[in-house]
Amino acid sequence: KNIIIIYTQDEATSAPSINITSPIHNIPQSMIPVFTRILAKGSKPVSKRTFAAASDNLVKTALNNLHKEMGGDIVPFAGYELPVLYKGENGGVMKEHLWCREEGKCSLFDVSHMGQIKWHGKDREVFLEKIVVGDIQILQPGEGRLSLVTNSKGGIIDDTVITNAGDYVYMVVNGATKFGDMKHFKEQMGKFDGDVTMEYLEDTMQLLALQGPGAAAAVSKILPSGFDLTKMAFMTGVDTTIDGIEGCRITRCGYTGEDGFEIAMPAEHTVSIASKLLEDPSVNPTGLGARDSLRLEAGLCLYGHDLNEDINPIEGALGWTLGPPKSRRRTEGGFLGSEHILTPEGKFKKTTKKRVGLMGMKAPAREHAEIYDITGEKLIGTVTSGTFSPCLKKPIAMGYVETGQHKNGNEVMIKIRNKMQKAEVTKMPFVESRYYKVLE
Repeated sequence: KNIIIIYTQDEATSAPSINITSPIHNIPQSMIPVFTRILAKGSKPVSKRTFAAASDNLVKTALNNLHKEMGGDIVPFAGYELPVLYKGENGGVMKEHLWCREEGKCSLFDVSHMGQIKWHGKDREVFLEKIVVGDIQILQPGEGRLSLVTNSKGGIIDDTVITNAGDYVYMVVNGATKFGDMKHFKEQMGKFDGDVTMEYLEDTMQLLALQGPGAAAAVSKILPSGFDLTKMAFMTGVDTTIDGIEGCRITRCGYTGEDGFEIAMPAEHTVSIASKLLEDPSVNPTGLGARDSLRLEAGLCLYGHDLNEDINPIEGALGWTLGPPKSRRRTEGGFLGSEHILTPEGKFKKTTKKRVGLMGMKAPAREHAEIYDITGEKLIGTVTSGTFSPCLKKPIAMGYVETGQHKNGNEVMIKIRNKMQKAEVTKMPFVESRYYKVLE
């Protein structure tokens, strides 16, 4: 059964609440009122000790001890022990969030729960285009892009970043879905008549994310001399040494709307690399709570909430991942479920719902909150993510509404705590993205 843990907003600090949809143990005492309920009809609230067994078989990242030394409140997430926030002068969801957006500063996240995969074989790009919607064959060495893994009905199994690494293709998938993803990949490989192999890097390779306006300056201190970050475009990556350590990789990408990098490294060197980054006073350790509010401000989806196997790329406002009109992937299709998404001419098929941004509510609208038309009588959709925006200092949310109700400026009503509140469909991102662009 699914268990939702709701951290309510701290009135003293206005820190946003966090929803985590996996069993949790060791509820941090520093986070006041915690309420739990099992999502089953007629179920009664359960006490904290119900979660005692949740620690069984959880994987510890290479930074587990360091997180605890720095005051990290550790919770289970995607089968791993990870910090939801840190205690201390610059800790807490609100402070960690704002630090990541501040000029000259950046945030360090442990994202080692993510799945790192290398694809080998001369037909690797051809195979990948059977399982994802994007144009992989067009990628030049070092180039990457966001793509979507689809099922036979066109629903989204996962979102992924794929990079042409030269003699292999580097893929990063979500931690909560990686084993299901790989089972799916193996099934499709069994149907593929070509040369392709999948290498899962397991936990021998760890992954850190450094995000924020100061990320480039901070990471440059541990890159080889002569590594020119000014010429490294967003969504590009390269194998390199990090702090003199071989076997590492750096990709300019992220999940916050800011400039930033994901750094892969051998597990045995993760503590030394993270410690070296944290010596820089501009770098602040940051947990899952701020990661979630940052990505929502950036209008980015969280798989399992804003995307799932019953939502296709067009409904999810991610049709751009297929390419522009008349592009090869739009006209050829060929990926799993493409016939449910594209017409024979390569146009998007009509859908009954669309993902939208929502603002104007007086209180945060949480996941599953019902969206009605402006009369408050007709149910037209559901909220999938919502929080209090630390930067805008107002509630924001995203969700799905009926096609026709999805246009920016359309007024709707959202049921929040059994009361109707007026809101407005708005464009995303809520906070302007600042992805790095190479100067011409």
